[in-house]
Formats: sequence, structure tokens, C-alpha cells
Amino acid sequence: MSDWDVSRRGFLQTTALTSGGFAFAQFVDRHGALAAEPEAAPSESAPARQRVTLQVNRTSHELTLDPRTTLLDALREHIGLTGAKKGCDMGACGACTVHLDGKRVVSCLTLAASAEGRRITTIEGLAEGDELHPMQAAFVEHDGFQCGYCTPGQIMSAVALVGEGRAASDDSIREFMSGNLCRCGAYPNIVAAIKSVAGGRA
Repeated sequence: MSDWDVSRRGFLQTTALTSGGFAFAQFVDRHGALAAEPEAAPSESAPARQRVTLQVNRTSHELTLDPRTTLLDALREHIGLTGAKKGCDMGACGACTVHLDGKRVVSCLTLAASAEGRRITTIEGLAEGDELHPMQAAFVEHDGFQCGYCTPGQIMSAVALVGEGRAASDDSIREFMSGNLCRCGAYPNIVAAIKSVAGGRA
């Protein structure tokens, strides 16, 4: 074995030990410093909860909510009315449609506090006991749903649409129902259901 071989082996061993020791020291220093640092306080505290009284389906509900709570979350998580569905949660699909004073709104973009003192109607409030609302019955008769996830929002929009007098034609119905998406593609049956109710009111 030559002197060069010994020197080379010694050099490599020394380099490996030195590099490993340096990396280990950095690891200990870094993690020791992190462990010693106290947790950062939150930049801002959550807003104070507030009392809100909601009139939903002719029943009063007194709630204590974070002021950022949406009407959809108040209905589903605090009142237990799960008919309005959380779809896109951005107001684009219409699955969460409810009525405020008879007008349709997407409840995922409506603050619960802003609905205080207003008349809220959900899909659960349309029927009279065991008797379906005419629009609910029409959706069943015309097979206006498949998976059913979007159906509550579709029906709530359809009821408002007829009340607004905008169900005069197929094109008008399609235009004013365009905010309610059906991923199953039941649109022709939905239009037929709406037309049957609108025709009965004509």
C-alpha cells in the first residue's frame, strides 16, 4: 500500500467526520433554538360572538354566532336544516339557494347576521305537513332530479322564478335558472316541471 493510498483514505475519513459533525451541530443548534422560542401569539383575536335571531320557516331561532358565519352554515350546523346543500361554497352552483322575504339568495354568500329580522324559507319549509309544494310534486312527476344533490336549490329557485313571472317560455326558464347547476344534466325535466307549475298558475 502506497503512502498516497493511506493519505487519501485518511483525507476522506477526516472530511466525512468533519462534514457530519458540522451538519449535526447545525441541526442541534437550529432545533434547540426553535424549541427555546415561545409560540408566536396570533396576529389578531377572533371577533366576539354575537346573538342573532333568525326567523326560519315560521320558527324563531336564537343563536350565538361568529359574525362571519354564513346563513348556510347557520342553517346546517346550528339549526339542523340540511336541505340547503354546500356545493361550490362560492355562490356559483345554486345548491344552497333559499328565500329571503320571498326572494332567492345563495346562502353561502349571505351572512347570517344580515338575515336577522327577515323571513327565511328553506326547502324544509315549502311543504304543508305531508302535502308537497306544487313545485316539489312537479319535480317528482317530471323526474326533475337524478342524484338529488342540487334539487333543493333547483326547487327553491324554481318557486321564486314562477313567482317573479319569468317562466313564460323555455328560453326564459333556462336563462333565469342558469345560476343553478345540475351535474346530472336533468335540465329538460327541470324545465318541464317548472312549466307545468307555471301553466297551472296562468
